[in-house]
Amino acid sequence: MAVFRRRYGASPLHLLLVLASFALAAYAGVRLLKGDTLGVALWFVGAALVHDLVLLPLYAVTDRAAQRLFREIPGQRPPRPSVNYVRVPVFVSALLLLVWWPLILGQVDRYTAYTGLPADGFLGRWLLITAALFVASAATLVVRRWRESAPRRRAARRQRRARRPAK
Repeated sequence: MAVFRRRYGASPLHLLLVLASFALAAYAGVRLLKGDTLGVALWFVGAALVHDLVLLPLYAVTDRAAQRLFREIPGQRPPRPSVNYVRVPVFVSALLLLVWWPLILGQVDRYTAYTGLPADGFLGRWLLITAALFVASAATLVVRRWRESAPRRRAARRQRRARRPAK
């Protein structure tokens, strides 16, 4: 076991899981390409090009702008990455929008006929989820900053007690 771990770099279970994931990906690829191979290949290449040529520069510029906006106080150690408290809810909200945009924007035909569910209300729910994500992120930031300042508050209390005249 030690020889395997030294040569492979991880446990045999890791190797088994990696091989199983490759097998699952191969199975999904075969099933996906079974119908319209050319259409799937064009969609895949198009998605890669749109991501690399349009989306990546767009969210790189947006991230740089957010980093400048949430710049930390110079000389403060260690720097606190406040921009992450905006990145995470934006990412999750954008991912939900990307996956559910036809329903969120109401651009669906026959949704109710196929599912028996109403197609309205998705925009409101997405906005509520987005608001909840930002509220949770802001609450996490406030709690973290409050905990970071706790040692300073305790030290200030000790100094005030030490300065009081004895009775």
